[in-house]
Amino acid sequence: MTITFAREEIQQTIKMIHEENLDIRTITMGISLLDCLAEDVNRLEQKIYDKIVRKASRLVTVGEQMSSRFGIPIINKRVSVTPVAIAAAHLTSEGMVRVARALDRAAGELGINFIGGFSALVQKGFTAGDAALIEAIPQALSETRFVCSSVNIGTTKAGINMDAVLKMGEVILSSALKTSDQDGIAAAKLVVFCNAPEDNPFMAGAFHGVGEPECVINVGVSGPGVVAKVVKEYPNADFGELSNLIKQTAFKITRMGELIGRAASKALNVPFGIVDLSLAPTPAIGDSVAEILENMGLERCGTHGTTAALALLNDAVKKGGAMASSHVGGLSGAFIPVSEDAGMVNAVEVGALTLDKLEAMTCVCSVGLDMIALPGDVSAETIAAIIADEAAIGMINKKTTAVRIIPAIGKKAGERVEFGGLLGGAPVMDVHPFSSQMFIRRGGRIPAPITSLSN
Repeated sequence: MTITFAREEIQQTIKMIHEENLDIRTITMGISLLDCLAEDVNRLEQKIYDKIVRKASRLVTVGEQMSSRFGIPIINKRVSVTPVAIAAAHLTSEGMVRVARALDRAAGELGINFIGGFSALVQKGFTAGDAALIEAIPQALSETRFVCSSVNIGTTKAGINMDAVLKMGEVILSSALKTSDQDGIAAAKLVVFCNAPEDNPFMAGAFHGVGEPECVINVGVSGPGVVAKVVKEYPNADFGELSNLIKQTAFKITRMGELIGRAASKALNVPFGIVDLSLAPTPAIGDSVAEILENMGLERCGTHGTTAALALLNDAVKKGGAMASSHVGGLSGAFIPVSEDAGMVNAVEVGALTLDKLEAMTCVCSVGLDMIALPGDVSAETIAAIIADEAAIGMINKKTTAVRIIPAIGKKAGERVEFGGLLGGAPVMDVHPFSSQMFIRRGGRIPAPITSLSN
């Protein structure tokens, strides 16, 4: 497939790169571990390490070559693997921790920034491997630097596994406690999904689904600054015109992402998978989804009208991306991670943006409650209830939702956590003081909605 560009489009893209923070957020190589099975844990560790290092040995080099060749920053090079609970289903929790260390060593050897797939899919129940992996998550994430973890606890077809929801509330709290001296960084590498996609290139939720090929390249583009600039330039555009402007911009961003992805896949001799056209913000000023919404006319992100503005943005981004590529996947839309978005942080600090409003916004955006710091005395049941609310939104609306929240051990609402880099920092947000314990501890599975009977 040949992608051609007009001179004007090239000039516009150069301007986006140099003035508006446009970049390729990640190229992520998905690698199947299904052929690494070995009864002996030492042998299994070695096979996993060897395969990842062999398959991804040129990933960072090719990423740098693509960046130089096309003049487009490629911020992250990452790897995702088959959910470890599947690939190493016979191991105990101690064995799972050893696999996590092997993944971490491989990531360090490759020079990538994250490796995802320390994951389990438990929407209808637990296998022995699922239970062992989930038990291992706090230790695995606290002892490794690059490993990311995800657990899928619900789907529109299966309903919500509430036993898993409660367990993940406990796991998140334990992960934060084990890294309390780093503001709970282990919890920042853990995400709980409903309707998790198998081809997501973004961390912490990336894993290589069992329906994926042996090895694949997926690309995650970005560009909140580009969209914010376009919206700001047309203050009098009505909503139809505004949607078209955003669609046109998303079209250009997505074409650029597919160009890079296909070039990288050719250089690596690995199939091209998808472009995830999510607007992924960073802590940098001018690279904010909140700023886009405010440029639409909101005084602050979080005020009345924010959910409608985000719905327009998310829809327009998807329409523009779908016109640009037949291989759009992953999450694709607008992310609203608090600590990673300077505008979101400012909105929280002035009281415009609350946890409840963020939950409402997740009904119409591409993921869910993301990179939110909570008071350190939050209970596991409250965390689980937050997860259940998000999973219900995803299940009923047939969309992906996720929760990545960080209990800030020893800190109260209004204080700050700092993670550095792309993870940024944020104020600790308050939670409701009323208990959800009896509800959460009922156990069992919330049944799938009637819309699940779609065959």
